[in-house]
Amino acid sequence: VQLVESGGGLVQAGGSLRLSCAASGETVRTYARGWFRQAPGKEREFVAAIAWFGTTARYADSVKGRFAISKDNAKETVYLGMNSLKPEDTAVYCCAAGGRGRNVYDTAERYTNWGQGTQVTVSS
Repeated sequence: VQLVESGGGLVQAGGSLRLSCAASGETVRTYARGWFRQAPGKEREFVAAIAWFGTTARYADSVKGRFAISKDNAKETVYLGMNSLKPEDTAVYCCAAGGRGRNVYDTAERYTNWGQGTQVTVSS
């Protein structure tokens, strides 16, 4: 199983980015997907999650109304659209896969596969 993120970069506050997470591997097709982030000196935190089967999604309170998680089942890819970015959104963003495809999970322990991460930097 391999998860590869892309789309990170440097953006000014108020700007937008769209992250992608492409998956490969037979088993990963049945897993729920999530995005987590980790800023320097801080613990990893949940950002958003989506069920692979169906449309159920969940967001951290800090990103509700600004971020949107979506997926393309045919492409085995999950996206994280980020709008109205703030300097406090600066972090390494990692996608994850695990658990049951019809569920959503907001805890890292439920995920068994992780990408390497992509850096998002928001300047003030």
